[in-house]
Amino acid sequence: MKYLRHIYWLISLLLVSNLCFANDTLVMGQLLKRIADLQCKESGVFPKGIIPSYRIYALNKTREKADITNFFTGLVDMTLRDIAPQLTEYQQKEAKQIITQSLEVFPKFQNQKGKPIYNFWPTDTPKIFPNSGWINLFDKKQALPDDLDCTAISLLALNSPDSTAIRVHTLMQQFTNRPGKRIRNTFKEYQEIGAYSTWFGIKMPIDFDICVLTNVLFFVQRYHLNWTAADSASLALIERMVKEKKHIQSPVYISPFYNTTPIILYHLARLMSVKPIPELEKLKPQLIEEAQEAYAHTNQFMNEIILSSALLRWGVKPPVKEIRYSKSLESLVEENSFVFFIANLGSFLPNPWKQWTCGIPVERFYHVCDAYNNLLVLEYLALKKKYNY
Repeated sequence: MKYLRHIYWLISLLLVSNLCFANDTLVMGQLLKRIADLQCKESGVFPKGIIPSYRIYALNKTREKADITNFFTGLVDMTLRDIAPQLTEYQQKEAKQIITQSLEVFPKFQNQKGKPIYNFWPTDTPKIFPNSGWINLFDKKQALPDDLDCTAISLLALNSPDSTAIRVHTLMQQFTNRPGKRIRNTFKEYQEIGAYSTWFGIKMPIDFDICVLTNVLFFVQRYHLNWTAADSASLALIERMVKEKKHIQSPVYISPFYNTTPIILYHLARLMSVKPIPELEKLKPQLIEEAQEAYAHTNQFMNEIILSSALLRWGVKPPVKEIRYSKSLESLVEENSFVFFIANLGSFLPNPWKQWTCGIPVERFYHVCDAYNNLLVLEYLALKKKYNY
């Protein structure tokens, strides 16, 4: 009788597991379809193939403006390539179609002189804050330089050849914190660290963002590039920031473009998932505890999703979250209070001005993307499948 009870328990467990797996697979398919539906099918306000996103001024959250950027398109493509093994054969075809349709978008954002580096906004017709009325009178004069963040993301999204990655990595070495051009808006103890700046622009001030640095090192690790002094310095800066808990105490200051502790933790986990980095592996227990603490204190669904993804990548089962796709889930996923990226005008200023202004609403524009939010949930379910949770 005891033997039969064990068999019954095992069969029940397998049935429940299969039901959960089937539900996740179904939801993954629906999320993927939602992303495909949101992708632009023809050129209009947005170019054909782009993943649309919108910009909201922090002082006027009632108005959204179409933001023509390849940033979220790159993130969607890069992530779809990453999670492809966890998709069904049919879902892989859908993901490939999304990626293929987006490929013609990237040349619009490539460096004007033909270098394989990329801008946040279009370069074929230079723009700052697209669709902003009188501000666009300054498009050419005030256009932002290309940046390391969009470049790393775009090259991974495009699955660029190794030769291109090596060429870009070599170019990146010219844009670091160095004698003669020191950073003027970070903690005093970090001002001598030769980490990468956010910008390729020669005239731009040196600027640190911990999430940008993780994206650059993610690119380096993915392409198995030989580490340089700037890579090691960037890792050293990340390590110090984490050890000193700056990502908990001062997330806006050390990540002016991503801004929050959950998003910083998500980036760190994504970097560490490529292959072990001993300096960061030593900090994993601390990071796990911080992610669990952040999860316990958030009331934002999308924060729970990205923190769960971080924990999965660190080998820890997150709190149980069964996701069933419905209109209510769609409203949760596409709720604009979750902001993955922020244009923070105060980030350019030297101290003490950056310290005073970086977090005030007058300096901030929120970038929201419904398709990318759906992708983050899709990624979470794919990671559950990958790590058998």
